[in-house]
Amino acid sequence: MATYRISHCERLAGEVSIHAAKNAVLPLMCAGLLTREPLTIEHVPSLTDVQVLAEILADCGVSQRREEGSLTLWSDEPQSPMGADLLSRMRASVLVMGPLLARTGYARVALPGGCAIGQRPIDLHLKGMEAMGARVQLTPGSVTLQGQLRGGNVYLDFPSVGATENILLAAVLAEGTTRIENAAKEPEVSDLCDCLKMMGASIDGAGTGTIVIQGQKQLHGGVYRPVPDRIEAGTILCAAAMTEGSVLLRGVRVDHMRAMLFKLTETGVTLRETPSGLRISGRASQPIQVRTLAYPGFPTDMQAPMMALALRLRGTSLFMETVFENRFMHAREMTRLGAAIRIEDRLALVTGGRLLSGTDVTSTDLRGGAALMLAGLAAEGETVLHDPTGHIARGYEDLPGMLGALGANIITQID
Repeated sequence: MATYRISHCERLAGEVSIHAAKNAVLPLMCAGLLTREPLTIEHVPSLTDVQVLAEILADCGVSQRREEGSLTLWSDEPQSPMGADLLSRMRASVLVMGPLLARTGYARVALPGGCAIGQRPIDLHLKGMEAMGARVQLTPGSVTLQGQLRGGNVYLDFPSVGATENILLAAVLAEGTTRIENAAKEPEVSDLCDCLKMMGASIDGAGTGTIVIQGQKQLHGGVYRPVPDRIEAGTILCAAAMTEGSVLLRGVRVDHMRAMLFKLTETGVTLRETPSGLRISGRASQPIQVRTLAYPGFPTDMQAPMMALALRLRGTSLFMETVFENRFMHAREMTRLGAAIRIEDRLALVTGGRLLSGTDVTSTDLRGGAALMLAGLAAEGETVLHDPTGHIARGYEDLPGMLGALGANIITQID
């Protein structure tokens, strides 16, 4: 259990370096199931989700070596994981399914867990495996897949990131050609494609709605550096905008962040690309309208941090959540600080500019917890943020430390 004591902060200033993206690193780790040769992932962030997935992969027979921020994985004899408890703790655990099935012809995995932000069924994952010839058997709490995979045509009813990644991880070793229609276009999907191609895979169409994979008999190892975390970068930008900050973010990919940068600019802050990184300055003042969409639309993972920013914007901001049906849980906790937020189904109306006062709040999920930390910076007095299940550490490597380097006063207590 973690508790964060957050003091009011008038201004953030300085510079921070952005870590590698959690949502890129996790599928890259699962690619270690595809080869006997060492796959080294550089700049792996120290996150709870990374640690849990490393334990799951060890249960799958993946050998690992961690040194100087890099993680090396290889698997001589991969097997289905035995520890259902670990798999049930995180959503990304389902990504072991595709490579296990492709490599061994068999995969049995427990149904995954993660943040309680809505229904996230794995039916699209299973649909893709069936299209490649797998036989699927669902039992309470788990799923078993068997069969020698062959290329097939897959149409995703929704451009699911996880399903696209899982099908990719299976198709690279399937016999023949696999075509994924309505594939996810997120940078983390393209990053996985780049890594798999570095390992010897044949993939066309990464970053578009149609991805074509020509299966190979085997893949080799290599060294790969993941893309920077656009959600971590966006969270820091929101914090700076709330406090009239002047902050330089090093190591960002601006081309991955266009939608959120447009929305930040609409609030009145100044964003400037420099040779050193992305600089934000000024205070946000204008209310905004945000609609979450699949990439390249506004990311659902940034909805909560942007709502924290909206608390400081005089007027009414509108948020429409189209991706997950239960992703406004943080709003109730924000009202404990004095925020005026009205929820109507998938709409949230935020009346900003009200005085916020520090009190006890509880992290509801990963991004909601980060948003509450930002809201605490805007509140008068001290805000005590309780994170009983460690949501924030799942996706941010020392977010309090990053904000502290910019002038915030956040005391972390680990029980």
